[in-house]
Amino acid sequence: MSETPHRTMLDRMLGAARLDVATFTEVEHDTTLTGQAAGVVVIVALAKAIGAVDVGIGSAVGAAVVSLVGWLIWAGVTYLIGDKVFGGTATWGELLRALGFAQAPGVLMVLAFLPLAGLLTFVVGVWTLAAGLVAIREALDISTLKALGTAILGWLALVIPLVLLEMVGPG
Repeated sequence: MSETPHRTMLDRMLGAARLDVATFTEVEHDTTLTGQAAGVVVIVALAKAIGAVDVGIGSAVGAAVVSLVGWLIWAGVTYLIGDKVFGGTATWGELLRALGFAQAPGVLMVLAFLPLAGLLTFVVGVWTLAAGLVAIREALDISTLKALGTAILGWLALVIPLVLLEMVGPG
């Protein structure tokens, strides 16, 4: 029987924001936490929408849906690259949960309406990237360098098609 104390979703979000390896290991292995990981993604999307104050409720809901779909796609692409290219050992679900919790620093975007929003956006972006790298490294059981390669190749795999669509799209 496990001696681990009961941890709440907030505890896990704070652990992920602190880049705590044990937190990422916990969410990676606990299949019951997929819903909580999705909850983190939605909470962050809503925080961003609130921080943008001029958006309506429809935009906030849209942001949550787009964030969830983006999270699913990002985890899938990252899983394929990390597993097939860099020899990682995770399942898609393990990576999905870890990357969901890695978005926890984005909650601070609720403050984006304040002065220095650009600085906040930059700091939260770098912080979330760092959490994502820890999540990728821990979930896939690969080195930090391989996690960085996975993240970069995954980002390129998602951005290049979008740029190409933008170039050939209506306009």
